[in-house]
Amino acid sequence: MSAQGSTLESLRTRGAAVLRRVEAVVDLNYPGLALATLFFALSVTPSLVPRDWLFQGLISGINAAIGYGLGCVLEWLFRRWVRARIPIPSPSDRVRYGIKATVLVVCALVAALMLVQSARWQREITSLMGMTGTTTPAYLRTGLLSVAVGIAVVAAYRTLRVLVLVLARQLNRWVRVPRELAPAAGALVLVVFAVTIFNGVASRAFFAVANSAFSVRNDRMSEFAVQPVQPERSGSAGSLAPWRTLGFEGRWFVANGPSAADITAVTGQAALEPIRAYVGLESVEGEQTAAELAVAELERTKAFERSAMVVVTTTGTGWVNAMAAGALEYLYGGDTAIVATQYSYLPSVLSFLSDREKAATASRELFDAVHRRWSQQPEGQRPELFVYGESLGSQGSEEAFDGLADLREQVDGALWVGPPNSNRLWRQFVDRRDPGSPEVAPVYADGLVVRFADDAGDLGPPATWLEPRIAYLQHPSDPIVWWSADLILTQPDWLSEPRGPDVSTQMRWAPFVTFWQVTADLTNAQGVSDGHGHRYGTLVLDGWLAVAEPPGVSAEVIERIRAALESAEEFEREVK
Repeated sequence: MSAQGSTLESLRTRGAAVLRRVEAVVDLNYPGLALATLFFALSVTPSLVPRDWLFQGLISGINAAIGYGLGCVLEWLFRRWVRARIPIPSPSDRVRYGIKATVLVVCALVAALMLVQSARWQREITSLMGMTGTTTPAYLRTGLLSVAVGIAVVAAYRTLRVLVLVLARQLNRWVRVPRELAPAAGALVLVVFAVTIFNGVASRAFFAVANSAFSVRNDRMSEFAVQPVQPERSGSAGSLAPWRTLGFEGRWFVANGPSAADITAVTGQAALEPIRAYVGLESVEGEQTAAELAVAELERTKAFERSAMVVVTTTGTGWVNAMAAGALEYLYGGDTAIVATQYSYLPSVLSFLSDREKAATASRELFDAVHRRWSQQPEGQRPELFVYGESLGSQGSEEAFDGLADLREQVDGALWVGPPNSNRLWRQFVDRRDPGSPEVAPVYADGLVVRFADDAGDLGPPATWLEPRIAYLQHPSDPIVWWSADLILTQPDWLSEPRGPDVSTQMRWAPFVTFWQVTADLTNAQGVSDGHGHRYGTLVLDGWLAVAEPPGVSAEVIERIRAALESAEEFEREVK
């Protein structure tokens, strides 16, 4: 062999050695990489609401890591059950590296093409919602972030795998666990330890820290929430619930909203000062309950002499939808009383995980206490009694009733907005919907008592309902309504039936992927325009018109009320 040939052979040998070292360090599983690319491609397909590159990158990275793990499992099964029994000749290094290079290039091209197409899909969704879409170059950042997230998830898994192997060696040494069972035993010990920590110490510590953090916000004062002087408001000088104890959301609720003068200016009719009763977490002292204090506030303000009364179940932080409250007050000329209590410091997403029972208990106690006192009024002199809840508040509000018959027997109407998929009564009505009606727009018992509305037209004229009326406001694109753990392995009806008007026709269900997509959508449920996602805007006004049917409100006045509510919401969004 010539010196030149010897040198080339030496370079090839060194090159092969370098490739093997790089391969050992990177340790890529190529079937896993192929499935990771497939899961990534599925994850950038359309979902319910628009996603910017940051959210898309996070969710796509997690999906890609899940696909990678599945590919690794399938490759292991192939080696264990197929290759061990059927002799398959190993390819040469040149062929093997060629195949791997081809897989890398194809995966990169597929990911890039899917990102370009995804940017088009995102522009389609924003167009359906009347919003400005993203640009393709800006959306390509999703790919880089997804790679980083996927690497982080795989690295975390590999760290856990090392821990399992360490535990397996120790179990084999200390407990004499058979060598073939040691890895499984080590994994079991690690899982039991992790579950115990998560369900016990870690979860309690997390929610304790979260409560402490959000209680600081609860104490914050706003220059736009000034202590009311009207005796009809909790927190005023004569109130049984002191101003400082109402919490941030409670103070905002009683300090704002239309006054009698505001209502007169909009409707052109003389108005009463609306009653707003609110009890914060820190308002109660001694053995008195929040529900008892709330009823005492209603009695103090002579609320049971008003024409309409609404029992509101708040969201986690004690938030009451100002537009829903103001809409009813305008429609009834201020002859109303609205009562609510706070049961948590946590926002809804955390309350959903830790405080759902608190929400149900607080709602049940408040409604029962109000209803008992309301029942003492002579018939014919009682205010119309309504219940209202939004998001987690709707779930808590439902829990005050055993079923539809109990609900109709005790109230004059119910308005529930953006109900979570796990709402008990909502789920019953949707599951028993009339044949042929889709899940996103169900019809229950011909809509005689319960109706579901995406817009005012779905509610129909009040005369076509039986009283008392129950209305659910829900958008086809609201992820809070459609999120469910069942999405992991089960295709929902709303993705096998025709899509809602603001949902992309290209949205498809895929195991695991759709679950993570809709989970990500929860974080941006209100980051859309009114009439989509979890933004219901003045549809609550139409909801009250249908459910309560307040007398003597002309179409012209309704539009003036709508404009006033939109203006107040814009102000709140700017300063709160």
